[in-house]
Amino acid sequence: MFDNVQREDLTAYELILAEQLRQSQGMELIASENYQSPAVLEAQSSHFANKYSEGTPGRRYYGGQENTDKIEQLAIDRAKAIFKADHANVQALSGAAANVCVYAALMEPGDTILGMDLTHGGHLTHGAPVTFLSKVFNFQRYKTKPDGKIDFEQVRALAHEYKPKMILAGFSAYPRELEYEKFAEIAKEVGAIAYADISHIGGLVAAGVLKNPLDYGFHAMMTTTHKSLRWPRGALILSKGTVSNPLKKPEDTIENIPTRIDRSVFPGVQWWPHMNTICAIAVALHEAQTPAFKAYGEQTLKNAKILAQEFLNRWYKLVTGGTDNHMIIVDFSGTGLDGSIAEKALDKIWISTSKSTIPDDPNPPFKPSGLRIGMPAMTTRGVKEADTQKIADFMDRAFKNHENDEALENIKQEVKEFCKKFPVPGIVI
Repeated sequence: MFDNVQREDLTAYELILAEQLRQSQGMELIASENYQSPAVLEAQSSHFANKYSEGTPGRRYYGGQENTDKIEQLAIDRAKAIFKADHANVQALSGAAANVCVYAALMEPGDTILGMDLTHGGHLTHGAPVTFLSKVFNFQRYKTKPDGKIDFEQVRALAHEYKPKMILAGFSAYPRELEYEKFAEIAKEVGAIAYADISHIGGLVAAGVLKNPLDYGFHAMMTTTHKSLRWPRGALILSKGTVSNPLKKPEDTIENIPTRIDRSVFPGVQWWPHMNTICAIAVALHEAQTPAFKAYGEQTLKNAKILAQEFLNRWYKLVTGGTDNHMIIVDFSGTGLDGSIAEKALDKIWISTSKSTIPDDPNPPFKPSGLRIGMPAMTTRGVKEADTQKIADFMDRAFKNHENDEALENIKQEVKEFCKKFPVPGIVI
């Protein structure tokens, strides 16, 4: 493998091998990362990468589209079936780009969007003041209660005060299942569009182990195609409603959401879809329909709950006190540690995680009080409950020895031996 790269560019080849070694002998606990299957990786490297395909199936602006139309339609049909959607757009280049496309489709500049505060678990694209989007739309932000769970009394109060055109349910650092029925009820009360960003939990929704927002009155939702889905890097925009005449500008109605989204993705926000990625997404969607994928989703939840309990048993504090999904967030406030120190200690033992804010975090963004940990990637590699207990032990010892490089080096060797039992899909070292 990579023989051609080795002949053409030895420097790049050596970096590829170094990354394979890091992934194989190290442990991936970043909640947004995962491993693609060999079949998906092969599809992403296919000759669809050579093809321009501006437009949508059957309505392209270049010739030679008989195969691109078929592969994109295959991805669309599979996405609709898995997520029980009336419509799917598979062209968005990333989750952030997909959110921009949805806002552009359903909002006008200056419209109000009610989303989750970044410091309480939301995402930058949900209205963080540092983003360009916050200059285009009037974002109002709801927060969590002292127990770390969403304050729906505040959500309702803000919705009735600001009359948002959209209420957004979604997160990047929230370890509980969302109560979609409450969001949908509040959206209905104020006449808002109910929109869900399920990027982190898309794989768990696809596996049927977490709730699907479209089953609870949501009009549209978006998921990235990596993270818990373990697919290529892209996004799906899924919605209820019917596609109207794509050649005419649709009316701004709930029923026309699918057409409005398609026209927003192209030509509104982006132009040429990456057909090799869409091909790989189609293959991954096929994998997601298998019993093995459902078993992966179930095991991910089991592992995350075991990890949370292991930390609680060791007297660590967790945001919301536990988890309902694939992630936990350790709260180091008042301990002498912070998320940055913890992340760096784990890097030294070849365990990758990500620092995270906690609700109303007194610390600055690059030294936040929390650490976000996710179990999808290691579950993909075959980790079970007893293995997860061992992972918790590695991490606990690293935190307690974060200033002792000799101790950390010894733990790293243990981690590397542990990881040999759980090969990364498609990598042979």
